Amino acid sequence: MTAFHNLHTHGFVRAAVVAPRVRVADPAFNVTQTLAMARDAAAQGASLVLFPELGLSAYAIDDLLQQSALLAAVEQAVARLLDESCDLAPVLFVGAPVRVGGRLFNAALAIHRGRLLAAWPKSYLPGYREFYEKRHFATGLGAVPPTLHIAGQEAPFGTDVLLRATDLPDLTIHVEICEDVWAPVPPSTAAALAGATVLLNLSASNVTVGKSAYRHALCQVHSARCVAAYLYSAAGNGESSTDLAWDGQAMIYENGTLLAEAPRFARDAAPILADIDLERLQQERLRMTSFGDAADFNPPSRPFRVIPFALAPDTESDLGLRRPLSRFPFVPDDDARLSELCYEAYNIQSYGLRQRLECTGIKRLVIGVSGGLDSTQALLVAAHAFDTLGLPRTNILAYTLPAFATTDRTKSNAWALMRALGVSAAEIDMTPACTQMLRDIGHPFAEGQPVHDITFENVQAGARTSLLFRLANQHDALVLGTGDLSELALGWATYGVGDHMSHYNVNASVPKTLIQHLIRWVAESAAFGTAAKPVLLDILATEISPELVPGDGKDGPAQKTEDFVGPYALQDFTLFHVTRFGFRPSKVAFLEWHAWRDAQAGAWPPNTPADKRMAYDLPVIAKWLRVFVRRFFATSQFKRSALPNGPKVSSGGSLSPRGDWRAPSDASAAAWLADLERIPTRGE
Repeated sequence: MTAFHNLHTHGFVRAAVVAPRVRVADPAFNVTQTLAMARDAAAQGASLVLFPELGLSAYAIDDLLQQSALLAAVEQAVARLLDESCDLAPVLFVGAPVRVGGRLFNAALAIHRGRLLAAWPKSYLPGYREFYEKRHFATGLGAVPPTLHIAGQEAPFGTDVLLRATDLPDLTIHVEICEDVWAPVPPSTAAALAGATVLLNLSASNVTVGKSAYRHALCQVHSARCVAAYLYSAAGNGESSTDLAWDGQAMIYENGTLLAEAPRFARDAAPILADIDLERLQQERLRMTSFGDAADFNPPSRPFRVIPFALAPDTESDLGLRRPLSRFPFVPDDDARLSELCYEAYNIQSYGLRQRLECTGIKRLVIGVSGGLDSTQALLVAAHAFDTLGLPRTNILAYTLPAFATTDRTKSNAWALMRALGVSAAEIDMTPACTQMLRDIGHPFAEGQPVHDITFENVQAGARTSLLFRLANQHDALVLGTGDLSELALGWATYGVGDHMSHYNVNASVPKTLIQHLIRWVAESAAFGTAAKPVLLDILATEISPELVPGDGKDGPAQKTEDFVGPYALQDFTLFHVTRFGFRPSKVAFLEWHAWRDAQAGAWPPNTPADKRMAYDLPVIAKWLRVFVRRFFATSQFKRSALPNGPKVSSGGSLSPRGDWRAPSDASAAAWLADLERIPTRGE
C-alpha cells in the first residue's frame, strides 16, 4: 500500500462530530463519556473531534455554573482529559465553563495529544426566551484576557485565535459557540476571511418543532458563504429536561454541501465522520475573486493570532474515503433531483436557442440528424424552442446524411425521430460528394483501396457540415450544432468545417453522461408523444460511434468511440474535477478509484441499465486518465478556442473561450503528465 491511497496525500482531513451522553452537573461522568467517544473517533481515523457546548458540565445547569465545587470539578475533568489524550491522534474540541481574569466564560478548548492548544470564548450570549446566559457568563467580545490558565497549562484565549496545522496544507481552524452562528455577523466570518477553512460550532441548542431545519439552513448557507467546512454539534441525551428537550443534532457541511448528519434523538451516542476536502475549499477561494476582495475590504477589528501545531496524521495507511462521492458528478443520483435538473437543462438550452432566433429574426433551423445521442438531444431542444416561440416544427429542416459507414439502425432511427417530431425531414446521400473529394485529392480510397485514415473520416464530417451551411444559406436558416461538452474536452470533433462548427450549439456545455439522461427523461415523460418514446430508447441503447469507418455488415458500427477516447463515464468524471476544481490528475485518480472500484457500492442515477453499472480498477483509470490529459491539455485546445456560441448549462462549467475556460493552444502538458506518475498502475 502506498501513500497514494491515503486521504491526507490528496488534501483531505477526517472530522468527527459527536454528542455523548451527559449527566447534569457531573463533570467526572461527562469526561469519561467524552474520552470514550474520542477514542472511538480516533480509531476511525479522525483528526478533529467536535463535542457540544459546555459538554463537561452539561449546558442546562443554570446557577450551578456559579458554584465553586462545580467549577473545580470541571477543571479536574480538563486535567484528566489532558492526561488521557496523550495517546490520541485527533484534536479534541470540548466545551466547558472556565474562569479567566475573575470572570466566567462559556468556552471551547482545543486539546491535542495532552496539550491545550487554544481556547475560544462565546461571543454572543442569548438573554431572550428560554436563555439566561448573560446571567452567568461574560461575553468574548469584550476586553478578554489573552491567555487561559487551566489544569496546569496555559494557551491563547480569545475569538481572535486560529489554529494552523504545519503538516497538513490548508488546515486552519476557528471555533465559535452556538448563538454565534445565529448572529447577523458570526465571528467565524472574519476568521474565514483571515484564512480559516474549517469552522467549528460547539452548540447546546434545545430542540423545538422545526428548529432542526433552521439549523441546517444556518450551517449550509454559512459554510457556502464562507467557502469553508462547518461542523455543528448540539447537546443531546442526558441534558436536563426541566423545561427543555434536546436532540443531539450533529452535522458536517462543506461549502453548502451536507457531508454527514447524525440521527436525532439517539439514545446511544456515536461519532459521525466525514472527510473534508481542504484543497477543494482553497481552490474555490482562489477562483472567487470576491472572497479575496471581502477579506481586503473587511479587515478584522484586531489581527488574528495564528497558533501553529503539528497534527501528525497517518500519511501511509489506506483510511478509505468518507464523503458523498458521485460516479456521475453531472447527474444526480435520485429521481427528484434528476428530474429537476433535466427540466432546467432543457429550458436553459431552449432559452438560448429561442433568444438567438428572436434576436436574428430567423425562423428556420437546419440540423443534421444521425440517429445518435447528440443530434437527438439538439433536435428535441429545437422542437421545444419552436413550440415555445409558436413556430411550426416544419420550420426545422432536418437532414439525415448517410455516407460510407452509416448503419441501417442509426438511419432508421433518424427517420423515425424526425417523423415522430413532425419536422421537415429529408435524406441526402453524402457518398457521391465524399467520393468526389477523395478522388480530387488523390486519396487511395477513391481508387478502391481500403484506406480509412483521418483524411477519409474528416472528408465525410467536413462534407456534411459544408452542406448544412449551404442549406442554411438557401433557406435563410441557422445551422444548429450538436457536439457536446465531453467531445470538446477530448477534441473528438472535426475542426472548422466539420462537426466542430455551427451557427449556434445548444449542446456545447452538456456532457455525454447528462445527455443520455436528458433523452431518457423526455422518453419517459412522453413530452413529445408516445411515438417518440421507443425510438428514443433505441437511440439510447445504440453503441456510441462516429460511423465514419465502414464495417463488415450493417448490424453495428465498426468504430466504437469509447474504444478510442475511453468510457465517457470516467472521462466526464475527470472533466468535472479538472475544470470545476482544478484538481491534479493523481487526485482525480484517487477520487475516481473510490467512486468506481465497486459497482455494488453507492448509488447509481435512476434507470441506469444493468450492463452500464461498471467497475474500474486503478490501472484502467490511470490508462484513460492519461488519454484525457494528453487530449485535453496537449492537443485540442485550439478547437475550444474557436467555439461557436452556446448556453452554459451545468455548474461543472463550459469550455467556451468566452466563459469558464481560457487557455493557450500551445501550452505544455508536461506538469499534468508528470503528476500521472504518482498513480500506482500495477494493481490496487
